[in-house]
Amino acid sequence: MKYYAVFLKMKDIEKSNLYRQEHIDFLTEMRQKNRIFMYGKLANDAGGLIIYQGEHKAEVESWVKQDPYIMLHAREYELHEWNMQTDYSLKLK
Repeated sequence: MKYYAVFLKMKDIEKSNLYRQEHIDFLTEMRQKNRIFMYGKLANDAGGLIIYQGEHKAEVESWVKQDPYIMLHAREYELHEWNMQTDYSLKLK
């Protein structure tokens, strides 16, 4: 299982407000299917961040494209594989 960080950049705030519930319902469904590890709104209202979990980038991208925010052009997305740090004993130099 790999992790993928998806930044949902604000494209249209009116559409984002209009389709918020559909987006939340989508996230809930994806969480129930164990496809999302965590998600949240960025503090500066620039958009949001979703951490998906899947086997391949193409698989995750197909899920991202089903998000109402993306389908209805309220947000743009940027997708990156994320190497989650699990060994907290490592220190940055």
